[in-house]
This record gives sequence, C-alpha cells and structure tokens, in this order.
Amino acid sequence: MMSTSSLKTAPYSLQRRDWGYVGEFRAMASPCEILIGCDQLDIADDMLDMAVTEALRIEHKYSRFIAQNCLWQLNHANGHKQLIDEETWQLLAFAKQCFQLSDGLFDISAGPLMELWRFDPKAQLPEHGRILAAKALVGFEHIEFDSRHIEMPTGMKLDFGGIAKEYAVDRVAYELAECYPDIPVLVNFGGDIACPVSKVTPWQVGIEDPRHLDHAASVLAISQGALATSGDTRRFFEVDGKRYGHIVDPRTGYPVIHAPRSVTVLGPNCVTAGMLATMAMLQGRDAEDFLQQQDVKFSIFR
Repeated sequence: MMSTSSLKTAPYSLQRRDWGYVGEFRAMASPCEILIGCDQLDIADDMLDMAVTEALRIEHKYSRFIAQNCLWQLNHANGHKQLIDEETWQLLAFAKQCFQLSDGLFDISAGPLMELWRFDPKAQLPEHGRILAAKALVGFEHIEFDSRHIEMPTGMKLDFGGIAKEYAVDRVAYELAECYPDIPVLVNFGGDIACPVSKVTPWQVGIEDPRHLDHAASVLAISQGALATSGDTRRFFEVDGKRYGHIVDPRTGYPVIHAPRSVTVLGPNCVTAGMLATMAMLQGRDAEDFLQQQDVKFSIFR
C-alpha cells in the first residue's frame, strides 16, 4: 500500500509484514528503509513520515549537488566569513575530529577533488594537472570556524558525503526512539544502519558480498546499536584493467591504492561506525590492522 500521510516531497511506500511494517523511500542517492516492530498502521505511517522528512531535510541542506542550499552557500563564499547554525558547527567539529584522528586522510575539504572524479562505467581519468590544481585547494587545517562562523580559503569546497548519510541515520533513529521509545525500529539508508531501541528478537542484517552484489555473505543479529559500510562495490570505474574506487586519498588526489572492496564496522552509533569504516578504507593495505587497533567488530572483503 502507499502511505496515506500528507508528505508529498518524495514517493515512498509502507507495507505490512508479519512482524510489523517496512517503509521504503529514496534519499541521498540511496535506497532507504525503515523496519518498524509495530502492528498499528497509523503509528507506522507517522514513523515513516518522520523518517522521510528528516532524511530529506538533511539531504537538501548538505548535498553538494543542490544549488543554493546551505553547503552551496559555504562553498561559494569566495573566502568571506559566513554565518553557520549549530547543526553545521557540530558537523564541522566532528569532521575536524575525523581529520585529526586520521592524520589528515579523512578530509571533508576535498570537494575540489571530488568534483573531478566521476565513478560510473563510462568515467575517464581526470587530467593529472587538474588533479594537482584541485589538491592544492584541499586542507581542513586551513579552515577557521567556531560555533557561529566559518571562513575558508577561496576555491576550497566542503563535501559532507562521508558524514551526512550516517548522520541522517542517527538523527532519524534518535527522533523515532524519542517519540516512540517502546517500538523497536531499524533505520537503513543504503546499508548504514541504526537500531536505537533494544529488540528482544534481534534484527537479521545481511552483509553484502561485493563479489556477488545483492547477495549476503553473512548475516548479523543486531538487537541494538549501529553499523556502517564503506566500499567501492557500486562506485568505481576501470581504465586499462585498473580499478578506481570512489574513496579518494587527499594526499595524492587519486583513489586509495589497495583499498578493500568493502569494510563494515559495528559501533554505538552510525557516524562513529561510518568514520571508522571510511578511515579503514583510506588505510589501503593496512585496513585490517587499523580496525584491530580500534577494538571494534568489523568485516572486510578484498
């Protein structure tokens, strides 16, 4: 059945299952679903409406593909100081933490590089000179910001792609748990997952096999917590037999060499799990060693 709620900003569906309801929609270039352990249609419909509204709000605010939004304004400030709200400040503070913990590998100021790279089967290698020019504009250490303002060098552009989807998962999970604390729910945005309310019978979550897409290599039982996956199973291209995945090393300007095909990390929340999964991808050959040092549960495919 189609949801009967008033939200008209995106098509979505709500379907009955023997254990409750599953809501489906699309946001942030990903298939999204909400599994709701409740047999009341009106409640499930309201929960799905909340999820779609919040996911689209975050996408419209922080997507680098939407002109005139919050991120566009920051990226086109031409070196001038800009006002920011508390939410943007918190995301920047988290990005700074990621930058510091990764020794500069996790850098959201890599927007100029990401504009050069296209990861589809027909993509071509950007010219080396353009990569060098874009790389010169990257460097989170050159950003000055506090809780009210941000100032970036002219030409620098932020890309929240490594944070925004996981942040949206956590925001949706938090809102649903706050409004419906007794209803177990699983929030899944393109494989990034949060389960904010403990479930007596655990959710069964499949970990995709990158060698056989849309097939699970293993199944995890999750009662509460989160997981995130980073990888190049769907965003890559090949030139002369060489594979180029979408995780770009800001030090070289090129995709990471010897990166795993996918990394899945379990964590207390989705942004933490996503940060560690992406950092592991950026480690290339050393991804396994890096995650073992973090003392977290993880799964890696090469």
